[in-house]
Amino acid sequence: MAGSMCLQSRLVSSFVGGDRFIHPSHHPLHHLFRCFPGRKHVSMQLPKTLSGLTDFLFNKRNLDQVSMSRRKPLRPGKVSPPRPVPAHIQRPPYVKSRRPPEVASGAEVHDERGIECMRSSGRLAALVLEYAGTLVKPGVKTDEIDEAVHQMIIDNGGYPSPLGYGGFPKSVCTSVNECICHGIPDSRSLEDGDIINIDVTVYLNGYHGDTSATFFCGEVDDEAKKLVQVTKECMDKAISICGPGVEYKKIGKTIHDHADKFGYGVVRQFVGHGVGRVFHAEPVIQHCRNNEGGRMILNQTFTIEPMITLGSYDPIMWDDNWTVVTEDGSLSAQFEHTILITRDGADILTQC
Repeated sequence: MAGSMCLQSRLVSSFVGGDRFIHPSHHPLHHLFRCFPGRKHVSMQLPKTLSGLTDFLFNKRNLDQVSMSRRKPLRPGKVSPPRPVPAHIQRPPYVKSRRPPEVASGAEVHDERGIECMRSSGRLAALVLEYAGTLVKPGVKTDEIDEAVHQMIIDNGGYPSPLGYGGFPKSVCTSVNECICHGIPDSRSLEDGDIINIDVTVYLNGYHGDTSATFFCGEVDDEAKKLVQVTKECMDKAISICGPGVEYKKIGKTIHDHADKFGYGVVRQFVGHGVGRVFHAEPVIQHCRNNEGGRMILNQTFTIEPMITLGSYDPIMWDDNWTVVTEDGSLSAQFEHTILITRDGADILTQC
């Protein structure tokens, strides 16, 4: 989940080190209730210190109107109730509270067992994301994608990390077209030509695996295809420079330099983050040029998840206090991996 701020993203099981994950069957749900539309123009600024996830990510200001784009503007649909999780499945500590936890201080650095747990949760997250991508077709509701993701995660003994994080009502984030991040799955049907980011985080064996990708729905125009391609390149190039002792700020420079070649915007207000036993930990990984200090540590895990826009990178938040869209209605794309810093560079934990 975006730096995620995601929203403001047991004992070792038989899955650790193995590939025996359960794949789901199709069975959509349509139990829906109303959410109320509305939009807020927000200005967000990164503080020098982390006082809290909410303040860090969402510093709201005046109401304003979204400028119209060539595409039909995204509008809220009806949101179905949160889906149940079997009682035997381990829940993250934050689930009982509607208040997002603070960003945990200190890096997520792991011993051998912790690395195996991270590999297991990361692999399940990757398999779930891969399956979710196959569901992206015109006419499919984002709520149906949420149902499928939820079912596959719990079938494999995991907990969908977004569910209940700071009151987030669903099990996955689905961000369509101009939505930068944290889109809530609802009754809206995908349309031919849409792009959609699906952000999956899995809590398994007491560890989170966090990943996302942007998918094409039907026939997508060349402008959107190029944005998505370059966004993935931004992430891949950033991962390629990682390793022990490398400065975190090189990630932002690498991403920003590549996006600049195509005249794209780089979202500043949402970031990568440490991830492991907690959903969001230090360090904060900025995807833009910055002068923040800190260096990567052997056996550390964190996410890289650039959000790249065709136009303005300034965000507007809807009244649901989660969904964030571009100020000018231009398209936004995102890719994300959880990586492990190794002696030779970085391993991607969230790939099949």
